[in-house]
Amino acid sequence: MPAAPVDDSVSIVDLTRDPYPVYKRYRAQSPVVSVSCAARILLTRAADTKYVKDNPVLFSSDDPSTPMRRAFQYHTLMRKDGQAHMRERNSMMAAFSPSNIRDVWLPIYREMAEDFIGRLPRGEIVDLHNDLSAPLAARCLAHLIGLTHASDANLCRWSQTLIDGAGNFGWRDEPFEKSDAANIEINKCIGEVIAENRAEHRPNAISAMLHFEDEMTVDEIQSNIKIVIGGGINEPRDALSTALFGLLTNPDQHAGVIKDDSLWNATFEETVRWVAPIQASSRRVTEDTQIRGIDIPEGAVVMTIQASANHDEELYENGHLFDIFRNPARNQAFGNGPHFCMGTHIARRMVGEIVLPMLFERFPDMSLPDPERVQFWGFGFRGPLSLPVLLR
Repeated sequence: MPAAPVDDSVSIVDLTRDPYPVYKRYRAQSPVVSVSCAARILLTRAADTKYVKDNPVLFSSDDPSTPMRRAFQYHTLMRKDGQAHMRERNSMMAAFSPSNIRDVWLPIYREMAEDFIGRLPRGEIVDLHNDLSAPLAARCLAHLIGLTHASDANLCRWSQTLIDGAGNFGWRDEPFEKSDAANIEINKCIGEVIAENRAEHRPNAISAMLHFEDEMTVDEIQSNIKIVIGGGINEPRDALSTALFGLLTNPDQHAGVIKDDSLWNATFEETVRWVAPIQASSRRVTEDTQIRGIDIPEGAVVMTIQASANHDEELYENGHLFDIFRNPARNQAFGNGPHFCMGTHIARRMVGEIVLPMLFERFPDMSLPDPERVQFWGFGFRGPLSLPVLLR
């Protein structure tokens, strides 16, 4: 069988600025393709990305060439399999339990949303991405992980710095220099609350790990909290901003959610399908195999492109368009298999049930004066860089 075709023409910059035309071409011409700039075999069809995520024995999360270990200064649970992965994942599960979400986090998140939205001015243009989506996601996450003494600005900076480092597939020095500095700050911040969380069982993630039946070491706690800071801010932040952009650039859908509040869940699901906050994931092949008749040798690293899978023509008609009225189909924005995102249900309820309805209730006639100013950015993680909205 043939090896994967090689594409030397695409750069990381291309995939960061706008990867969707590239993925569309790959789906049509070479859905299994070795992309030189990423040093990985990209999988762009939904059936293939799901197959890989659902088969962790054949496709290991332990990718030795990922920049994540360098950026996080630890072999994180995201790069572990089997019992090692489940131990670290389970150590935090108490914080993410349905009862905690219902009784602890959602009331806090509603209070935070009321505070942030209540402070927004009427009749002015406000960058909702940086003045609402990011700091609100940070403040809500601070409660979940137990770092309420950390500032919103620091949490946002740490999150973006770690994300930039984990996505530094070009292995440039600058992103790692910044992530090194962020690691020092985060470790110090966590260290300041270890004793109090060990002394008292609290609902947050740090306390859950300290009171886990197989107590986690401080290094393991630091590693897991950094993973949650990365995804736990960027996912709800980018989902909220992307949903706002989608609704405000589609007047019929904007009018639809104002008239029918049962559409908020559909809005959230369509948002993360349309622009997946986490666009791609790496897996190492543990033995020779084939995908779509293409030989994939043992030791090769494949990259599941959730961004492309969520636009796959086999599942979605006009998948490149934002459409909350489309017939729903399960998307892969939060992954599947053992590494399915723990924060999915919290993000869905925070954005879809609390923040979006509350924001549109207060500003039903808000508008986007200049959609062309909104720039989406990112290869591994993707969302808008700003969102200037006129609040009315």
